[in-house]
Amino acid sequence: MDSPLHNAHAAAPYCGAYDPETRTPQLQLPPLSCDCHAHICGPARIYPYAAERIYTPPDALLPDYLNMLAKIGVQRSVLVQPSVYGTDNSVMLKAMAAAPIPCRGVAVIDSVVTDSEIEQLHQVGVRGARFNLVDVQDPSGRVDLSAVRALAERVKPFGWHVEFLLHADEYPDLDSMFSEFPVDIVFAHCGYLRPPLSVDNNGFQALLRLLREGQCWVKLTGPTRITAEEMPYADVTPVVRALLNVAPGQLVWGSDWPHVKLSKPMPNDGDLVDLLATWIPDPGRRRQILVDNPNRLYDFDD
Repeated sequence: MDSPLHNAHAAAPYCGAYDPETRTPQLQLPPLSCDCHAHICGPARIYPYAAERIYTPPDALLPDYLNMLAKIGVQRSVLVQPSVYGTDNSVMLKAMAAAPIPCRGVAVIDSVVTDSEIEQLHQVGVRGARFNLVDVQDPSGRVDLSAVRALAERVKPFGWHVEFLLHADEYPDLDSMFSEFPVDIVFAHCGYLRPPLSVDNNGFQALLRLLREGQCWVKLTGPTRITAEEMPYADVTPVVRALLNVAPGQLVWGSDWPHVKLSKPMPNDGDLVDLLATWIPDPGRRRQILVDNPNRLYDFDD
């Protein structure tokens, strides 16, 4: 009889695998550069995926991830809990413990988590809690900020942030929504705008206002997820430049490895690194975003 893995529900189709042949980038990254957004998935035969997932990834294991980082010249990492595991952070935590490089984590938790469990997560390197409003089966409802604020108050003593995966263009009132939020907020994938990209979008402008006030951080990740074009994703460059012009001290970068659930051709991670030369031509600014900002956000200096 087929295993549950081979009987993936129609609502959770298999997605393509990452490119295992990472090209060496032309751009040399500064020492202690950090990949601030990556996922470890599998082995699926040992760690089953959540039934309510909307995609089924191929195995993307720590040794392959570390090989990719070595190829692109990155020495630190932040692993982010993927939606396919729900609130079971076991795979991420195991990878963090096994990684031979400095590694932090962003976990998925809910209201039933105990204060003791939060403290244990902090002790092993978790520095944030993630709320995914996109890769879920019913993403139609707006976020219940009262519940999120309650959890944010509980993680505040540990210096955690709250990371959101949401489409900023759906929230023209984003800045007022998160006014006086108790902890730092992080938005992935440049705010996860949908094409056609426009820096004049009301939601993106609200994101810029939050950024300008120092109330949030933005990850320069996932250009393949927001572009309407092929590599080098020229329509993403104005979005990145707008973020840079407002608050370069509130930006971090990540590979988004293993690039799950893509509808576009799978990128090579070396090519993604080379985009930074266009996005951020100044070497000092690149060091700020790749090294200095992750130090602050993820507490790498202790």
